[in-house]
Amino acid sequence: MKILYIDSVHKVLEKRLTKNGYECIDGTSWSKEKCMEELPKMTGIVVRSRFPIDKDFLQHGTQLKFIARSGAGMENIDLDYTRKHGIICYNAPEGNRNAVGEHALSLLLVLFNKIIKGDKEVRQGIWDREGTRGIELEGKTIGIIGYGNNGNSFAKKLSGFDVEVLAYDKYKTNYGNQYAKEATMQEIFEKSDVFSFHIPQTEETVYMGNSEFFRSFKKPIYLINCARGKIVKIKDLLDAINEGIVLGAGLDVLEFESSSFEKTSASANPDFMELAKSEKVVLSPHVAGWTKESYFKLSNVLADKILGKEVEN
Repeated sequence: MKILYIDSVHKVLEKRLTKNGYECIDGTSWSKEKCMEELPKMTGIVVRSRFPIDKDFLQHGTQLKFIARSGAGMENIDLDYTRKHGIICYNAPEGNRNAVGEHALSLLLVLFNKIIKGDKEVRQGIWDREGTRGIELEGKTIGIIGYGNNGNSFAKKLSGFDVEVLAYDKYKTNYGNQYAKEATMQEIFEKSDVFSFHIPQTEETVYMGNSEFFRSFKKPIYLINCARGKIVKIKDLLDAINEGIVLGAGLDVLEFESSSFEKTSASANPDFMELAKSEKVVLSPHVAGWTKESYFKLSNVLADKILGKEVEN
Protein backbone atom coordinates (compact mmCIF):
# COMPACT_ATOMS: atom_id res chain seq x y z
CA MET A 1 0.00 0.00 0.00
CA LYS A 2 1.67 3.18 -1.22
CA ILE A 3 0.98 6.58 0.28
CA LEU A 4 2.04 9.71 -1.63
CA TYR A 5 3.07 12.69 0.49
CA ILE A 6 2.22 15.80 -1.56
CA ASP A 7 2.95 18.12 1.38
CA SER A 8 5.36 17.77 4.28
CA VAL A 9 3.91 16.84 7.68
CA HIS A 10 5.32 15.64 11.00
CA LYS A 11 7.34 12.42 10.73
CA VAL A 12 5.15 10.63 13.29
CA LEU A 13 2.62 9.90 10.53
CA GLU A 14 5.19 8.20 8.30
CA LYS A 15 6.63 6.33 11.28
CA ARG A 16 3.27 4.93 12.34
CA LEU A 17 2.10 4.10 8.80
CA THR A 18 5.38 2.39 7.89
CA LYS A 19 5.18 0.32 11.07
CA ASN A 20 1.76 -0.88 9.91
CA GLY A 21 2.85 -1.94 6.42
CA TYR A 22 2.37 1.21 4.34
CA GLU A 23 5.06 2.47 1.96
CA CYS A 24 5.40 6.25 2.20
CA ILE A 25 6.52 8.05 -0.97
CA ASP A 26 7.98 11.57 -0.69
CA GLY A 27 6.42 13.68 -3.44
CA THR A 28 6.79 17.00 -1.65
CA SER A 29 9.26 18.28 -4.26
CA TRP A 30 7.35 16.90 -7.23
CA SER A 31 5.32 19.06 -9.59
CA LYS A 32 1.58 18.56 -9.79
CA GLU A 33 2.12 16.86 -13.14
CA LYS A 34 4.60 14.41 -11.61
CA CYS A 35 2.21 13.68 -8.76
CA MET A 36 -0.56 12.94 -11.27
CA GLU A 37 1.78 10.64 -13.20
CA GLU A 38 2.50 8.60 -10.08
CA LEU A 39 -1.02 8.76 -8.60
CA PRO A 40 -2.33 5.54 -10.25
CA LYS A 41 0.11 3.57 -8.05
CA MET A 42 -1.13 5.11 -4.79
CA THR A 43 -3.58 3.86 -2.19
CA GLY A 44 -3.63 7.17 -0.31
CA ILE A 45 -2.31 10.71 -0.40
CA VAL A 46 -1.28 13.09 2.40
CA VAL A 47 -1.92 16.78 1.72
CA ARG A 48 -2.04 20.21 3.27
CA SER A 49 -2.88 22.89 0.68
CA ARG A 50 -0.04 23.01 -1.87
CA PHE A 51 -2.42 22.71 -4.83
CA PRO A 52 -6.13 21.89 -5.32
CA ILE A 53 -7.03 18.23 -5.17
CA ASP A 54 -9.60 18.62 -7.94
CA LYS A 55 -11.34 16.27 -10.35
CA ASP A 56 -8.61 16.62 -12.98
CA PHE A 57 -6.08 15.46 -10.42
CA LEU A 58 -8.18 12.82 -8.68
CA GLN A 59 -9.24 11.01 -11.86
CA HIS A 60 -5.67 9.69 -12.07
CA GLY A 61 -6.09 7.98 -8.69
CA THR A 62 -7.54 4.73 -9.96
CA GLN A 63 -6.51 2.85 -6.80
CA LEU A 64 -7.00 5.74 -4.38
CA LYS A 65 -8.74 4.76 -1.15
CA PHE A 66 -8.20 7.81 1.07
CA ILE A 67 -6.98 11.40 1.32
CA ALA A 68 -5.45 12.57 4.59
CA ARG A 69 -5.60 16.34 5.07
CA SER A 70 -3.23 17.71 7.72
CA GLY A 71 -5.53 20.41 9.04
CA ALA A 72 -9.23 21.09 9.30
CA GLY A 73 -10.47 22.82 6.13
CA MET A 74 -11.39 20.66 3.14
CA GLU A 75 -12.20 23.40 0.61
CA ASN A 76 -9.24 22.48 -1.63
CA ILE A 77 -10.53 18.93 -2.14
CA ASP A 78 -13.30 18.03 -4.61
CA LEU A 79 -15.54 16.32 -2.07
CA ASP A 80 -18.28 15.60 -4.62
CA TYR A 81 -15.81 13.53 -6.61
CA THR A 82 -14.45 11.70 -3.57
CA ARG A 83 -17.95 10.82 -2.35
CA LYS A 84 -18.96 9.58 -5.79
CA HIS A 85 -15.88 7.36 -6.06
CA GLY A 86 -15.79 6.10 -2.48
CA ILE A 87 -12.57 7.86 -1.52
CA ILE A 88 -12.45 8.45 2.24
CA CYS A 89 -11.34 11.94 3.29
CA TYR A 90 -9.70 12.36 6.69
CA ASN A 91 -8.95 15.69 8.29
CA ALA A 92 -7.58 16.51 11.73
CA PRO A 93 -9.34 19.42 13.45
CA GLU A 94 -8.72 17.68 16.77
CA GLY A 95 -5.01 18.22 16.21
CA ASN A 96 -4.95 22.01 16.16
CA ARG A 97 -8.13 23.00 17.99
CA ASN A 98 -6.25 23.90 21.17
CA ALA A 99 -3.84 26.08 19.19
CA VAL A 100 -6.70 27.88 17.43
CA GLY A 101 -8.55 28.47 20.70
CA GLU A 102 -5.44 29.95 22.33
CA HIS A 103 -4.66 32.15 19.32
CA ALA A 104 -8.20 33.51 19.11
CA LEU A 105 -8.05 34.41 22.79
CA SER A 106 -4.65 36.05 22.35
CA LEU A 107 -5.94 38.23 19.50
CA LEU A 108 -8.86 39.31 21.66
CA LEU A 109 -6.70 40.17 24.67
CA VAL A 110 -4.24 42.10 22.50
CA LEU A 111 -7.13 44.13 21.11
CA PHE A 112 -8.73 44.80 24.49
CA ASN A 113 -5.45 45.85 26.08
CA LYS A 114 -3.96 47.77 23.13
CA ILE A 115 -0.77 45.72 23.39
CA ILE A 116 0.47 46.51 19.87
CA LYS A 117 0.05 50.26 20.37
CA GLY A 118 1.70 50.19 23.80
CA ASP A 119 4.65 48.10 22.65
CA LYS A 120 5.31 50.30 19.60
CA GLU A 121 5.13 53.52 21.60
CA VAL A 122 7.29 52.39 24.53
CA ARG A 123 10.00 51.37 22.06
CA GLN A 124 9.89 54.97 20.80
CA GLY A 125 10.14 56.41 24.30
CA ILE A 126 6.43 57.33 24.44
CA TRP A 127 4.78 56.64 27.82
CA ASP A 128 1.07 57.19 27.07
CA ARG A 129 -0.72 55.37 29.89
CA GLU A 130 -4.11 57.00 29.32
CA GLY A 131 -4.00 56.40 25.55
CA THR A 132 -3.26 52.75 26.19
CA ARG A 133 -5.97 52.18 28.80
CA GLY A 134 -7.60 48.81 28.10
CA ILE A 135 -10.95 47.21 28.75
CA GLU A 136 -11.74 43.96 30.55
CA LEU A 137 -13.32 40.79 29.26
CA GLU A 138 -15.28 40.21 32.46
CA GLY A 139 -18.99 40.76 31.98
CA LYS A 140 -18.84 40.72 28.19
CA THR A 141 -20.88 38.51 25.88
CA ILE A 142 -18.98 36.52 23.27
CA GLY A 143 -20.81 35.26 20.19
CA ILE A 144 -19.44 32.26 18.32
CA ILE A 145 -20.66 30.91 14.99
CA GLY A 146 -19.63 27.32 14.34
CA TYR A 147 -19.41 25.13 17.43
CA GLY A 148 -17.16 22.31 16.31
CA ASN A 149 -13.63 21.62 17.47
CA ASN A 150 -12.33 25.19 17.17
CA GLY A 151 -15.41 27.02 18.39
CA ASN A 152 -15.63 24.77 21.43
CA SER A 153 -11.91 25.24 22.11
CA PHE A 154 -12.24 29.03 22.06
CA ALA A 155 -15.25 28.85 24.39
CA LYS A 156 -13.28 26.62 26.77
CA LYS A 157 -10.42 29.14 26.89
CA LEU A 158 -12.92 31.87 27.76
CA SER A 159 -14.46 29.91 30.64
CA GLY A 160 -12.25 31.49 33.30
CA PHE A 161 -13.00 35.09 32.34
CA ASP A 162 -16.52 35.44 33.76
CA VAL A 163 -18.09 36.04 30.36
CA GLU A 164 -21.25 34.78 28.73
CA VAL A 165 -20.58 32.71 25.62
CA LEU A 166 -23.35 32.24 23.05
CA ALA A 167 -22.83 29.72 20.25
CA TYR A 168 -24.74 29.17 17.02
CA ASP A 169 -24.26 26.20 14.72
CA LYS A 170 -26.68 25.70 11.84
CA TYR A 171 -25.78 22.03 11.47
CA LYS A 172 -25.97 20.91 15.10
CA THR A 173 -28.65 20.50 17.76
CA ASN A 174 -28.31 20.22 21.54
CA TYR A 175 -24.68 21.31 21.37
CA GLY A 176 -24.66 23.70 24.31
CA ASN A 177 -22.28 22.67 27.09
CA GLN A 178 -20.48 24.01 30.15
CA TYR A 179 -18.54 26.44 27.98
CA ALA A 180 -21.29 27.97 25.82
CA LYS A 181 -25.04 28.39 25.65
CA GLU A 182 -26.81 27.31 22.47
CA ALA A 183 -28.28 30.43 20.85
CA THR A 184 -29.88 31.73 17.69
CA MET A 185 -28.05 34.15 15.42
CA GLN A 186 -30.62 36.76 16.40
CA GLU A 187 -29.63 36.39 20.07
CA ILE A 188 -25.98 36.73 19.09
CA PHE A 189 -26.72 39.85 17.04
CA GLU A 190 -28.59 41.39 19.97
CA LYS A 191 -26.23 40.55 22.85
CA SER A 192 -22.66 40.19 21.56
CA ASP A 193 -19.79 42.46 22.52
CA VAL A 194 -17.35 40.17 20.69
CA PHE A 195 -17.97 37.91 17.70
CA SER A 196 -15.77 35.07 16.45
CA PHE A 197 -15.97 32.99 13.26
CA HIS A 198 -15.29 29.23 13.55
CA ILE A 199 -16.78 27.94 10.30
CA PRO A 200 -15.36 26.32 7.14
CA GLN A 201 -15.14 28.09 3.80
CA THR A 202 -18.04 26.97 1.60
CA GLU A 203 -20.23 28.58 -1.03
CA GLU A 204 -22.57 29.45 1.82
CA THR A 205 -19.96 31.15 4.01
CA VAL A 206 -17.82 33.10 1.50
CA TYR A 207 -18.18 36.80 2.42
CA MET A 208 -20.68 36.02 5.17
CA GLY A 209 -18.94 38.84 7.05
CA ASN A 210 -20.26 41.65 4.88
CA SER A 211 -21.91 45.02 5.44
CA GLU A 212 -25.35 43.53 6.06
CA PHE A 213 -23.89 41.09 8.58
CA PHE A 214 -21.99 43.75 10.56
CA ARG A 215 -25.00 46.07 10.63
CA SER A 216 -27.12 43.28 12.16
CA PHE A 217 -25.37 43.67 15.53
CA LYS A 218 -27.25 45.83 18.01
CA LYS A 219 -24.05 46.91 19.81
CA PRO A 220 -20.59 47.81 18.51
CA ILE A 221 -18.48 44.63 18.46
CA TYR A 222 -14.94 43.32 18.34
CA LEU A 223 -14.39 40.77 15.57
CA ILE A 224 -12.13 37.69 15.62
CA ASN A 225 -11.49 35.56 12.53
CA CYS A 226 -9.22 32.52 12.78
CA ALA A 227 -11.29 30.51 10.28
CA ARG A 228 -10.85 31.37 6.60
CA GLY A 229 -10.00 34.70 4.99
CA LYS A 230 -12.76 34.76 2.40
CA ILE A 231 -15.42 34.62 5.12
CA VAL A 232 -14.85 38.34 5.79
CA LYS A 233 -15.05 40.99 3.06
CA ILE A 234 -12.27 43.37 4.07
CA LYS A 235 -13.75 46.41 2.32
CA ASP A 236 -16.99 45.94 4.26
CA LEU A 237 -15.06 45.40 7.50
CA LEU A 238 -13.16 48.66 6.95
CA ASP A 239 -16.45 50.49 6.41
CA ALA A 240 -17.81 48.97 9.63
CA ILE A 241 -14.68 50.05 11.54
CA ASN A 242 -14.88 53.57 10.16
CA GLU A 243 -18.55 53.79 11.11
CA GLY A 244 -17.92 52.50 14.66
CA ILE A 245 -19.90 49.31 14.09
CA VAL A 246 -16.74 47.25 14.63
CA LEU A 247 -14.50 48.58 17.41
CA GLY A 248 -11.55 46.34 16.57
CA ALA A 249 -10.64 43.20 14.64
CA GLY A 250 -8.20 40.37 15.23
CA LEU A 251 -7.56 38.63 11.90
CA ASP A 252 -5.39 35.56 11.46
CA VAL A 253 -6.67 35.10 7.91
CA LEU A 254 -7.33 37.45 4.99
CA GLU A 255 -9.35 37.22 1.79
CA PHE A 256 -6.17 38.04 -0.16
CA GLU A 257 -4.45 34.72 0.67
CA SER A 258 -3.62 32.15 -1.99
CA SER A 259 -5.48 28.85 -1.80
CA SER A 260 -2.27 27.26 -0.47
CA PHE A 261 -2.20 29.81 2.42
CA GLU A 262 1.54 30.15 1.73
CA LYS A 263 1.45 33.64 0.24
CA THR A 264 -0.73 36.70 -0.13
CA SER A 265 -1.35 39.46 -2.63
CA ALA A 266 -2.33 41.77 0.23
CA SER A 267 0.59 44.20 -0.16
CA ALA A 268 -0.71 45.30 -3.57
CA ASN A 269 -4.31 45.67 -2.42
CA PRO A 270 -5.61 49.12 -1.42
CA ASP A 271 -8.03 47.63 1.11
CA PHE A 272 -5.17 45.84 2.83
CA MET A 273 -3.07 48.98 2.83
CA GLU A 274 -5.85 50.77 4.69
CA LEU A 275 -6.30 47.81 7.04
CA ALA A 276 -2.59 47.72 7.84
CA LYS A 277 -2.62 51.37 8.93
CA SER A 278 -5.42 50.89 11.43
CA GLU A 279 -4.57 50.73 15.14
CA LYS A 280 -7.90 48.97 15.59
CA VAL A 281 -6.69 45.85 13.79
CA VAL A 282 -4.31 43.06 14.87
CA LEU A 283 -3.02 40.72 12.16
CA SER A 284 -1.19 37.38 12.02
CA PRO A 285 -0.21 35.24 8.96
CA HIS A 286 -2.63 32.29 9.16
CA VAL A 287 -0.84 30.68 12.10
CA ALA A 288 -3.66 30.17 14.61
CA GLY A 289 -3.37 26.39 14.31
CA TRP A 290 0.34 26.45 13.46
CA THR A 291 2.17 25.63 16.70
CA LYS A 292 5.01 23.25 17.43
CA GLU A 293 2.61 21.08 19.40
CA SER A 294 -0.12 21.04 16.76
CA TYR A 295 2.41 20.02 14.07
CA PHE A 296 2.81 16.70 15.89
CA LYS A 297 -0.82 16.34 16.93
CA LEU A 298 -2.20 16.84 13.41
CA SER A 299 -0.15 13.93 12.06
CA ASN A 300 -0.83 11.75 15.08
CA VAL A 301 -4.59 12.27 14.70
CA LEU A 302 -4.39 11.35 11.00
CA ALA A 303 -2.47 8.19 11.87
CA ASP A 304 -5.19 7.26 14.37
CA LYS A 305 -7.90 7.74 11.75
CA ILE A 306 -6.11 5.94 8.92
CA LEU A 307 -5.29 3.01 11.21
CA GLY A 308 -8.81 2.90 12.63
CA LYS A 309 -7.92 3.95 16.15
CA GLU A 310 -10.11 6.11 18.37
CA VAL A 311 -9.01 9.77 18.47
CA GLU A 312 -8.42 11.09 21.98
CA ASN A 313 -10.63 13.99 23.10
